[in-house]
Amino acid sequence: MAQRLLLYSRLNKIEFLKRMAIKKILLADDDADDREIFVRVLGQKHNVSLLNTFENGKEVIEYLETVNTPEQLPNLIILDHNMPKMNGTETLGRLKSDDRFSSINVVIYSTYSDNKMRETCRELGAAMVLTKPSSMKEYEATIDKFLGIVA
Repeated sequence: MAQRLLLYSRLNKIEFLKRMAIKKILLADDDADDREIFVRVLGQKHNVSLLNTFENGKEVIEYLETVNTPEQLPNLIILDHNMPKMNGTETLGRLKSDDRFSSINVVIYSTYSDNKMRETCRELGAAMVLTKPSSMKEYEATIDKFLGIVA
């Protein structure tokens, strides 16, 4: 019995440490309202230490080019698919083709569900391809999914 409790205690500790791990996230979305909702939900509900927001994929790439050490890289990049200058698929392709960034988890989300776009993103290495949430409850559930891949 004591051995089971000890094992259970260790598992809980591991789970606790995973949940408390520092999460560094980059978010790119050209919709200011969507960026604000993500920031609010992440700040209220999750242990996100750093959240950088951008309006398009070009800004994400430019920012990452300034990162000097692997420790400064994000754990997760969340990309809206439909953005000006460089959309989510183009950004994903650039990230996954660069050895410095290829291991970063990338999530693509979009207001529409296009099977060809989803398939292309998966082939390029997206960790998830999801439909953009339409309610606060859906935003919270979607963010839980995003963060589940970096836990």
